[in-house]
Amino acid sequence: MSKILIRGAKVLGGAPQDVLIDGEVVAEVGEGLSAEGAEVVEAAGKVLLPGLVDLHTHLREPGREDSETVLTGTRAAASGGYTAVFAMANTFPVADTAGVVEQVWRLGKEHGYSDVQPIGAVTVGLEGRKLAELGAMHESAAGVTVFSDDGKCVDDAVIMRRALEYVKAFGGVVAQHAQEPRLTEGAQMNEGVVSAELGLGGWPAVAEESVIARDVLLAEHVGSRVHICHLSTAGSVEIVRWAKSRGIDVTAEVTPHHLLLTDELVRTYNPVYKVNPPLRTERDVRALREALADGTIDIVATDHAPHPHEDKDCEWAAAAMGMVGLETALSVVQETMVDTGLLDWAAVADRMSFAPARIGRAAGHGRPVSAGEPANLTLVDTEYRGQVDPAGFASRSRNTPYEGRELPGRVTHTWLRGKATLVDGKLT
Repeated sequence: MSKILIRGAKVLGGAPQDVLIDGEVVAEVGEGLSAEGAEVVEAAGKVLLPGLVDLHTHLREPGREDSETVLTGTRAAASGGYTAVFAMANTFPVADTAGVVEQVWRLGKEHGYSDVQPIGAVTVGLEGRKLAELGAMHESAAGVTVFSDDGKCVDDAVIMRRALEYVKAFGGVVAQHAQEPRLTEGAQMNEGVVSAELGLGGWPAVAEESVIARDVLLAEHVGSRVHICHLSTAGSVEIVRWAKSRGIDVTAEVTPHHLLLTDELVRTYNPVYKVNPPLRTERDVRALREALADGTIDIVATDHAPHPHEDKDCEWAAAAMGMVGLETALSVVQETMVDTGLLDWAAVADRMSFAPARIGRAAGHGRPVSAGEPANLTLVDTEYRGQVDPAGFASRSRNTPYEGRELPGRVTHTWLRGKATLVDGKLT
């Protein structure tokens, strides 16, 4: 079995230590370690984190392989320091049966750049009218525990209640895309000063907040778990904070782009900034950062949404919504949360590894960097700073809002159960 000695890394941003990987596990952590025949990785000054876990990724396969595949998406994940990703159900066909989720799961096993845990649809065809085969998907080889119609809201309160009741039986969670559809018909961006000046249809914050308020009350009523996808407004933060104060079992995520970008960018009419939910105001960005820092928002999730060139390089109204994010997420979090002093690296490990693994029940992921634990690890050069060049992305798509922008941090190595998937910034 191969051995790897990571020498002098700052484990979770702490004091420098050596970490010995033996086969698939961490064998030892300490100072002055040695191991005959081990491959040595000099990591002085770099930060070693547990492998990142993304609870919200769109891999597009089956059906939209022109945007992304499980192979290209997991290669992008490894490049960004992720060892596990949860794949959303809005594929073609929709992942609403045991057969489809097993197909996605097996593709992840086959390619091996990161573990892939499928998310099952809440309703058949994402149509919001009839519950999908939740129990069958959970009992399948894929072992689905997270269910979401993401891309669409489960707007029918009765259907949402039934879903919450159903998943309670096996400890599952419903991840809600909070968007009241009747309040967002024709919406092109955040409703506010900028939308009024540009004459674009506005998406009001209340369209998100009203659904979150309803769903936390439903979760409380039935005693189940609910997770809020891509929370984006200051009002949503307050609702989740209130729900947690009542002991309601709610968790929430924020995307990197909602931590950094605002609706002012839409003045460029560049469709790369068109996303669902839309970029919000500076006030919202501040509230999201504070909520991630104080734990009201539990995790960072990328909402990695790849699109082919022709779906984004067009007029604003016709452009698809979404941004790629797996390969830039950690850099954006460093820029917005670490370099601003809002989080330390141990807290980043919590928000991007420990907590998402716990919410999604990703076995073997989000574990401490200590002896006997699976060697799912990522090494980060936090002193690096450079411009984002999408031409070098592993993702099949290039719809990043950060092209040409200077960001800090660079993932240099990723290990999945002791096997290097990224070495010196290059995929193996």
